[in-house]
Parts: sequence; C-alpha cells; structure tokens
Amino acid sequence: MTDTEDKQARPLAGKVAIVTGASRGIGRAIALDLARAGASVACIATSAERCEETVGLCSEFGVEATAHGVDVADHAAVTALVGEIVKARGGLDILVNNAGVTRDQLLLRMTEEDFDRVIGVNLKGTWNFLKAATRPLMKAGGGRIINIASVVGITGNAGQANYAASKAGILGLTRSAAKELAGRGVRVNAVAPGFVATDMTAAIDEQAAASLKDSIPLGRVGAPEEIAAAVAFLAGPGGDYITGQTLVVDGGLSL
Repeated sequence: MTDTEDKQARPLAGKVAIVTGASRGIGRAIALDLARAGASVACIATSAERCEETVGLCSEFGVEATAHGVDVADHAAVTALVGEIVKARGGLDILVNNAGVTRDQLLLRMTEEDFDRVIGVNLKGTWNFLKAATRPLMKAGGGRIINIASVVGITGNAGQANYAASKAGILGLTRSAAKELAGRGVRVNAVAPGFVATDMTAAIDEQAAASLKDSIPLGRVGAPEEIAAAVAFLAGPGGDYITGQTLVVDGGLSL
C-alpha cells in the first residue's frame, strides 16, 4: 500500500480521540470507526471495566486504546481525567461527547432529581469535557469536537422534557463553542440521531416503538454504525470546512 492509499484508508492515523459513553451502542460504534480510521482512542464510561470490550475491539485495528471511568457530571474529575489522557498521549485531536442518560416521565410526575441528573450528565457533562479539552484541541491545530445531540432536542417529545432540554442545550452549546473556537482552527459540530437500535431504546414500550418506527419516512430504525459514520466524517478530512452545524441522522423522522 502506498502512503497515499494508507492515508485514504486511515485518514485519522496519528490522531488522539476521546469518546465518552463508549461502553456500548452508539459510543462503541463511534470508538470503533475512529480506531478503524487510525486514531488512538480513550474510551470513557462510568467505570473503566465497562469499556474493556470496546477497547479490545479497537485494539484489533492496531491502535492504542484505553479504558477510563468517570462521572461525566463531575467537573473536577473530568478535568483531571482529560489532563491525564492528554499528558499520556502527548495531545488531543478529537473529542466526541456521547455520554447520555434518560429518565423519562411526564412533567407532572417528573422529579427534580430526574431533571437534574439528565441535565447534569447530558448537558453539563458535555460542557465539562468541552471545557477541559479546549486548550489541547487548540494546540492540535485543527481539533474536532463532535457532540451527540438528538432529534428530540429539535422536535421535543412528550415525557422527555428533561432529555429534550439537555439535547437542545447541546445544540446551543455547539453553535456558541464553534463561534468561539473557529479562530483557533477547532471545528465544533453536533450529530442528532433519530430512533436508533440501542440498549437505551430497547427499553421503549413495544407498541410505542412500533408507532415511532411507522413515523420514520425511510421505514426503519437506524443503526449505531450509521451515527458513527457521520461522526467519522466530521472528524476526518470531509469536515475541514464544517463548523457550528447539526447533522441530523434520523431517516427523515424530523421532517
């Protein structure tokens, strides 16, 4: 294989990536796609043990992959962890904020704890990693931040006021950070998945899931790998002139 062919096959070779929520589902698919493209990957979950399988799969692509545990809502812990990863890897090029939780409930029944935890993990957790990673990403000269939002943050959804608010907040955070960091060469974008087959969506009532599927113009549920492909595109050469945007990957659900 020539150098040109190798660069085309592994466009992220030599890059360092952090992926939160990497133990399963969309996060695991993202970590694998980045590793396939040549990036070394730091996989984040609530405990390092939860990411061991993902790390093993990433390592099969011949890249360095490590597992780390942290509560993404804990600002001090996130700051310390990002510092450790950057020091160990010699820098940082890509940050993917994917970690998220749901605590669905109608407004009248939703507790303060339900609201605070979802906002804390989904929105504050994204901000925690973004803030901790900003300086090393600026030093990288062309760093990438990809935040995983949701179509629910665009359309809203009954019973998910906390989740929708957190994901809508991510969209605003993405646009604001993109404006702040563009002058330093850091691209900041979001990917908004629709209904994707994951452990999280598997918990949805069967009848509700069938109804939701029927509302998707393409007539099927998405796969984690399809979200990962969008992230890999934004992290790679194809995303060079894209910042502050939201790429909706939902089979037309939000139309």
